[in-house]
Amino acid sequence: MASAQGMVKASLADRRLPQRRILTDDVYETVKALVMDHALAPGAHLNIDALARDLEVSQTPVREALARLESDGLTVKQPLRGYTVAPLLDKDQFEHLFGLRFLLEPWAASQAAKHATPADHAALEATFALVTDVPAEGSYDAYRALTAHDERFHALIHELSGNTLLAPTFQRLHPHLHIFRLYYGKGIGAQAVDEHRYILEAIQRGSAKAAEAAMRAHLTGSRDRLRPVFD
Repeated sequence: MASAQGMVKASLADRRLPQRRILTDDVYETVKALVMDHALAPGAHLNIDALARDLEVSQTPVREALARLESDGLTVKQPLRGYTVAPLLDKDQFEHLFGLRFLLEPWAASQAAKHATPADHAALEATFALVTDVPAEGSYDAYRALTAHDERFHALIHELSGNTLLAPTFQRLHPHLHIFRLYYGKGIGAQAVDEHRYILEAIQRGSAKAAEAAMRAHLTGSRDRLRPVFD
């Protein structure tokens, strides 16, 4: 346990929060980064007192941050034990997640191509344009913007499909966080962004068939890039 706390303290060394800006959002992002970077290992018990001391904050923002991370699927609250770091997706869960995405997201892209307006096209373009730097690899702090882009881009397509249940359903799953948490390495981000461009262009052309095919190709690429993690 002492060594685990030492790892956390070392990881927190360059993430100290300014005393005058103690906000739950800051604590949330800090602990989230530790989880995504595996400085807090899957299954590890989260000691609220220790985290509060290391972050130099009270227990309240830590508790609120852990509750938010639970809604993200990154922490688990257990009766009488408190919070632990959620386990990584196993191979079956990974395949089931992509199976669900294959069922719904190509259809969503095709519907977005049919129904999107010029204003919707502009919104998609603006979302895509927010990605200015794609890190080859590194920590969550480096690729956090890319993760946010990935989530926003897909969420907007879900909304443009016209199915009001699709976007909130995927939001509860948080697939992008769980996928990036498994592995982020060389080439993954750049390839994903290139595939997003093909999806965007197909939707802007109003080609339902091309949008569906582009989304299917993107999901296939994402799945195949990560399958070696389980080998």
